[in-house]
Order: sequence, then structure tokens, then C-alpha cells
Amino acid sequence: MESTSKRMSLAEAVRQNISDGQVVFVGGFGQCIPFAVGHEIIRQGRKDLTLCRSGADILFDLLIAAGTTRKVIAGYVGNPGVGLAHAFRRAVQSGEIEVEDWTNFSLVLRLHAGALGIPYIPTATLIGGDTPDHVDVRSIECPFTGEVLRAVPALRPDVAIVHAQRADEDGNVQLFGLTGDTLDGAFASRCIIATVEEIVPRSVIRQMPDRTVFPGFRVAAVAHVPWGAYPSYVDGHYTRDDQAYSEWDELARSNERLSTYIDADIRRVEGFAETMSLIDKQRLDALREARRRLPELSQGGGI
Repeated sequence: MESTSKRMSLAEAVRQNISDGQVVFVGGFGQCIPFAVGHEIIRQGRKDLTLCRSGADILFDLLIAAGTTRKVIAGYVGNPGVGLAHAFRRAVQSGEIEVEDWTNFSLVLRLHAGALGIPYIPTATLIGGDTPDHVDVRSIECPFTGEVLRAVPALRPDVAIVHAQRADEDGNVQLFGLTGDTLDGAFASRCIIATVEEIVPRSVIRQMPDRTVFPGFRVAAVAHVPWGAYPSYVDGHYTRDDQAYSEWDELARSNERLSTYIDADIRRVEGFAETMSLIDKQRLDALREARRRLPELSQGGGI
């Protein structure tokens, strides 16, 4: 029987599936931000990327600071719970990157249209305010009621990068907890790269088929990367490192300090595992223990 395995190293997954100039959807919503994939994109020197999602975490800030990014399509870019995305702000002010500033909801609609395979989606949003003056939305008349609506164009990224709890080697990915726009963004994309906390046998995936959010035939590559979403959290595995987000706020205020960090802790190391080895083990153990004390969204089919 011919192998259906999609499993490969993270380095190989990025090498085979992400090229300069592509539009990249960045998954994750509070949890499961694909930081490990972002580090590998930096390590491999990708450039001129367009990053997109509705509400962006500090991974956008990191990728911009590392010089990978030409354009951002988003509804929000910041440091959640802390404040501004300083590298993003500097890049916008200097004209280094281009920005399409949508509302969060309208960008979700764009991705949803892309996932549905339709060219646009009608909506009653973006009728007032000044946002319609700066993005490509158009007025349409409803053929049923005559109501004037807005047509929001589909967004179809070249590749989606996502992180999840587990997958089998065929690339069937199971994601628990909050997803935000991750599912629409991934299905709108032509290619999906997934990192996971665990690679499990096919039989485990088949025990809970309703938890499979990305079937293997839609996934180009899956890589086993424990802690692949750090410093964000992964339901059932570890909680968010709030201290790291606060430290990022201080680090990102200085372009020089940020460049030194990217060179030392990302570009000059072998991979994400080595980056994680630079973090105090007791700190990581505390994040795992804190997650264990929270009510579990059972990975064994609890809810």
C-alpha cells in the first residue's frame, strides 16, 4: 500500500511549501499561535510575504521585525492584553510595509468566502464609517429585497500555518478549544502546514472523528513540534506565558535589541527545540502545571 504520510521535519515543511512573495494566513486565536513555523520562516530567510488574519498576535510583530514581510492584511495587530505591536508600528510609519486595514468581522467574511470557494460575500457591514474608503468593497443590490449591501471580496492565501494538539502521520489534524478564524483561514488557503504537540496513531484519530478539523487530504505537511505555540497557550498542554508577552513589549520597543534577539535566539540556532532549550525549565514546567489546574476540555471526548 502506498504511503500517505504527510509527516516531515518543520524545516522541510517550510522549505517545500513557503516561498518568497506568498500570502500567508497565520492561524491561532489566543491559543495555538504557530510561533515555531514563524521562527523557521525567519531562519530560512523568506521575504516579501503578505501576512493575513483578522486579529494578529505578536508573531506578526516578530516576522515584521525579521524582515520577512512586505504587506499585512488584518483587522488588528497588537500585543494582546499588553499593548502595541512596536515593530509593526515602526514599519508602518517608515513605509517599510503596506497595510490593508479591515475590520475584524469583514476580514473573517473574506476568509469565509475564500473557504466557500465563492468570489465575494454580501454583508450589511462596512456601510458606514471611513473603512470603505480605504479597502475594496462594493455596493450591491439584493436580488430578493432590493436592499443595498456591501460585497466583500474573497481572500485566498497561498498557504496557511497552523498549530494544534495532535495529528496522525497522514495529516489528519485535531484541534481543541478556541479556533477563531483559523478554520476559515486554513480552508481558504491553497496549502496547509500544521505543527502539533503530538503525533498519534491513526486509531486514536478515528476514535474521535468529530474533532478532526483538517482532513489529511487538505494538509500538505505535518510536523511534530512540542511547545510549537509558545509563548501562546495550547488547551490541554500549557497555558500562556504572560510574562513573555510583557517582556516582548519591552524588547520590541528597541529595534537594536530586537535584532540582537532574532539573530541570537532564532537565526543562529538549529531549530525551535534549541530556542526552547534557552528558556528556564522551571518556567515551562509551571506553564504545564497551570494548565493542568484549569478545567479540561477533554481530549478523550468529554464535552
